[in-house]
Amino acid sequence: MNLSAVMAASQSPSGMDMVITFIPLVLIIVFFYFFIIRPQRKQDKKDAQMRNELEIGDEVVTNGGIVGIVFSVKDDTVVIETGSDRAKIRVMKWAIAKNLTVHDE
Repeated sequence: MNLSAVMAASQSPSGMDMVITFIPLVLIIVFFYFFIIRPQRKQDKKDAQMRNELEIGDEVVTNGGIVGIVFSVKDDTVVIETGSDRAKIRVMKWAIAKNLTVHDE
């Protein structure tokens, strides 16, 4: 064998080298799933459940910081009363950030 054939054979990546190269990438993907994606999905489900369980009379806070009391609930909108003048505002359900009313289980 000549020298160039030996050098070419020694530089070709083996299967183990390729596996070792991809291990950090796989670890990063696993890290993102367990520490970022999975907790966010849990929080999204919890928020959706809170919005679906809204009742008339609940005190809520919107994403924009508006505090009010739920006046009526529709499929995808909520009417809230705000302030002492009892002004009513219709907002989308997804805009409700918190339900400040504590319900008994």
